[in-house]
Amino acid sequence: MVKRLFIFERYIMKKIAVFTSGGDAPGMNACVRAVVRTAIYNNVEVVGIMHGYNGMISGGEEFIPMSSRSVGNIIQRGGTILKSSRSEGFKTKEGRKLAYDNLVLHGVEGIICIGGNGTFTGAEIFHNEYGIPSIGAPGTIDNDLYGTDFTIGFDTAINTAMEAIDKIRDTAESHGRIFFIEVMGREAGFIALASGIAGGAEIILLPEISEDINEVVQFFKTRELNKKSFSIAIVAEGNYEGGAFSISERLKREIPNFESRVVILGHIQRGGSPSAYDRVLASKLGNAAVEALLNGEKNKMAGLINNRIALTPFHDTVCIKKELNPDLLKLIDILNT
Repeated sequence: MVKRLFIFERYIMKKIAVFTSGGDAPGMNACVRAVVRTAIYNNVEVVGIMHGYNGMISGGEEFIPMSSRSVGNIIQRGGTILKSSRSEGFKTKEGRKLAYDNLVLHGVEGIICIGGNGTFTGAEIFHNEYGIPSIGAPGTIDNDLYGTDFTIGFDTAINTAMEAIDKIRDTAESHGRIFFIEVMGREAGFIALASGIAGGAEIILLPEISEDINEVVQFFKTRELNKKSFSIAIVAEGNYEGGAFSISERLKREIPNFESRVVILGHIQRGGSPSAYDRVLASKLGNAAVEALLNGEKNKMAGLINNRIALTPFHDTVCIKKELNPDLLKLIDILNT
């Protein structure tokens, strides 16, 4: 019996584009580097689009040919060499038509988009209208994207927050003070949860959990009775009471002679050189995104689940809510007993 050998060859695109969009995140440059060098390894040209979707609409000098050398010495840099922005223009049909015309003009056949919910939503709409395939890499410090255990930038952000908490703890202990430290996370408490546990916080207030403010008040009343010298409370910016200042003011009204200090870490969490973990993660996901695109995948995000590459449809990534780790939530109560 003669066996037939079938050889399947994947379609190799001649040129792809890569861009970063939305909030910047440490590790985006490492991801861009992996995208460019993986494409070149596969004999595919790469063009970098400056300023995200806005650059795609503007065209011209915003489209930059990328080479292996152009992404040298960027793996350790924070932010994004391709710059980033949020685009109102791309939300319109007219804007997306201009973007499509510019991609056609430059011979782009596929897109790698590095960003979050808004980035992937735009990419899916764009494909449905014009058929340009895209694969996403999750670049956001919030870690709120379904389909990946960790997003690019999250590890660096929580380490930055933890270092700040450690420094504040020294002052809190020296002066016997209560500090409310607000971290990023308007709709997701992943940064607050991880940095709070790592920083030994006694209170961690999250957007996902509507804790009774009276319980927080009671905690600090009990704290006074126990003559505890200092306390650290971590508050996600999207907390139900409106943030660290609101919590502090509420407690002042409820507890006589209550004093506290508020520190808002803000955008310091987004900046800085990416951690080793974020550099490796970004490199893996950038490589996986290009390979997926060249294998004919589209409208999917390349993520990492249980240390294995996983592709998740943009629709699921955006629409399915990523839940906080219940084991970590339980750990808060155990460690604060």
